[in-house]
Amino acid sequence: MSYVSAVDHLHGLGLELASSAPKRKFDLAHMRVLAAALGDPQQRFPSVLIAGTNGKGSTAATLASICAAAGLRTALYTSPHLVRVTERIRTTGPVQSGALIEIGEEDFARLYFHVDETARRLVATGDLPHTPSFFESLTALAFLYFAERKVEIAIVEVGLGGRLDATNIVDPLLSIITDIALDHQEYLGDTIAQIAREKAGILRCNGTLVTLPQLAEANQSIGEIAVALDVHGINAAEFLPDRSRSPQPSENTATPLRANHYTITCEGKPLNVQSPLAGEHQRRNLALAIAAATTLRNKNSYNIANSAIEAGIRNTTWPARLEFLPPDLLLDVAHNPAGAWTLRAAIAALPEEQPRTLIFSCLRDKDLTEMARILFPLFDSAGERPLDHIVFAPIHSERAASLDALRQAAAALEIPAHTANSPAEALKLARTLTPAGGLIVATGSIYLVGELREAVLER
Repeated sequence: MSYVSAVDHLHGLGLELASSAPKRKFDLAHMRVLAAALGDPQQRFPSVLIAGTNGKGSTAATLASICAAAGLRTALYTSPHLVRVTERIRTTGPVQSGALIEIGEEDFARLYFHVDETARRLVATGDLPHTPSFFESLTALAFLYFAERKVEIAIVEVGLGGRLDATNIVDPLLSIITDIALDHQEYLGDTIAQIAREKAGILRCNGTLVTLPQLAEANQSIGEIAVALDVHGINAAEFLPDRSRSPQPSENTATPLRANHYTITCEGKPLNVQSPLAGEHQRRNLALAIAAATTLRNKNSYNIANSAIEAGIRNTTWPARLEFLPPDLLLDVAHNPAGAWTLRAAIAALPEEQPRTLIFSCLRDKDLTEMARILFPLFDSAGERPLDHIVFAPIHSERAASLDALRQAAAALEIPAHTANSPAEALKLARTLTPAGGLIVATGSIYLVGELREAVLER
C-alpha cells in the first residue's frame, strides 16, 4: 500500500478534536491493548516525556538536538505538524551527522498498515471497543519505528494533556512539564489547577521531574502529585540567564528579533547558549532542555558533554516559532491567549516606527475574544498606527473560526480589518498594503502558518 493511501486512511479516522470525530472517552487501557498486540515497542527504547501547554515542542526539539549532537541515536515525536504528517516522527540519520530526519514514506506506509491491520483484528475479537483514533494510531506507528531503529533515547511530546494521552504508555527516564496555561478546557478542566493535574499525569512513582516555577495554582497541583509519588524534582531555574543582562541584537538578517545569545554556568563551567529560536520566552524552554540533558548524563549515564549541549542548541530546528522568512514575513504558531501574549512581547521588541500587517485566523474552539484583545490593538490603523493593517484568512479545518466571527472580533474593538479568500491571497494583499520596510506577522493557527510557510518556501 502506498504512502498516499496510508495518509488518506489515517485522516479518515478523524482528528480527535474535530467535530466529526467519534466522541469517545480517552482511555489508556485501549492504547496498551494495541501496543501489546504490536509487541510493546515502547518498552524497547528509553524515553523522555514532555507535557505542558506552551513550549513543549521547542523544549523537545532542543533536547533531541542536544542528544543527537552527543552522538546518540535519537528519536523525536511531536505534534501537530505544519505540512506533512511525517514531520512528527524523526530519528537521527547517518551516524554522527546530528540531523533529525523525517520517517520515510515507505516506512510510514508499511508501519501504518501494520498498525491498522492489528487494530482491526483486535476490534473483530472484541479486545478493542472501536478503531484507534488518529493520534493513537500515529503514536503506535512512531513507537514501532523507534524500536526498529534501536534508538538510544526518544524525546516524546505529549499530544493533549498527559494523564490519558496515548504517549503516556512509555515509562520515561524523566518527565518534563513546561509552562501551563488555559487551553483545551473542554477536555482538561476549567482551571489552571485542574489542567496542571492532567499534565502531572506523566509523573511516575520514584521518577524524576524537570520543571520551572510557574503559576501558583500549577505549582501546587504538580507539587502535590509529585510528593504523593515520591518524585525527585529538578528546578531548571539554575540554567536561566541573569535577567539583568539584556538579549543581544541579532548578528545577521535571519531574524528582525533579538537572538538568545548568552552564557550561563553549567555544573561549574561556562556554557555558551546560541539558540536560533527567538523570543525571551525560549529561555525557559532552553533551561528545561539543558536541565534534562544534565540529568540524563548524571542520573542515567548518558555521555552528553557541555560541548554537545552547546552544539545541539545551536543546531536546533523548530520552524514557525517566531521564524522570519525574508524579506518580510514573521511566522508564529501562537494559537491560544498564552501564546498570543508571548508573541505580543516579541512584537514589542520591534522598532516602534516599523509598519506591520497582521495575517490572522484561528480555530473556533480557541478564545478568539481574548486573542483579539491581546493582538489586534498592536495593528490598529484607526489609532496610533495608521500604516498598519489586519488581514483575515480562512483555513482548511472544520474547526476553523468563520471570517464573520473574525470580523466581529475586530469590530467589537473598533479596529479595521480586511478579509481574503485564502492564506495565499491574504499574503498577497498584506504585501500590497504594507509599506516598504514593513513586517508581516502571520499567526493564530498552525493551519494558517503551515500553509503560508509551504507556499513561501516553494516559491
